[in-house]
Amino acid sequence: MRKIIFWVHTSIDGHIDGPNGEFDWPVMGEELSAYSEALADRSDTFLYGRGVWEGMVAFWPNAESMSDHPHVLKFAPRWRETPKIVFSRTLKETDWATRIIGDDLAEQAAELKRQDGKDLLLTGGSSLAAALTEHGLIDEYHIAVHPVVLGGGRPLFVPRDERLGLRLAESRTCDSQVVVMRYDRV
Repeated sequence: MRKIIFWVHTSIDGHIDGPNGEFDWPVMGEELSAYSEALADRSDTFLYGRGVWEGMVAFWPNAESMSDHPHVLKFAPRWRETPKIVFSRTLKETDWATRIIGDDLAEQAAELKRQDGKDLLLTGGSSLAAALTEHGLIDEYHIAVHPVVLGGGRPLFVPRDERLGLRLAESRTCDSQVVVMRYDRV
């Protein structure tokens, strides 16, 4: 069975974006870029919620014209070629997405996991990750903690009624500044 892998960047105070929605603080050094690319190598489909999707589709289709960062140059062609699924109740059509799933989130995601193929990579956001977590559908949480205090913004994990038990499977420091932790669902 395929896994859903959640890959997210956070500040040390637990926010995935700044108080005004800014996402200009993650630093993709060589080691962190390699880690991210290895997750993409394990996957044959990228998953997004609407909010993250809007940021991705505003950048990655023409990323090379906006940045010459080595990670951007390597990942942009892969992003364009990889099938992408957006989970949204409000988005009805969009360029670059292979499919939009608007209802039956749990059943649709479970069906994706049952299909043949490589793993499914969910990048960023908190709402979709929270919904998939609620249904026990995320198998691995890869959290990159960046050395910045944002002082506000969306929390990495939305409040929930019950505890979520995870098992630390790996931790490492990338580029002498970012701590990446991989947790597996218990």
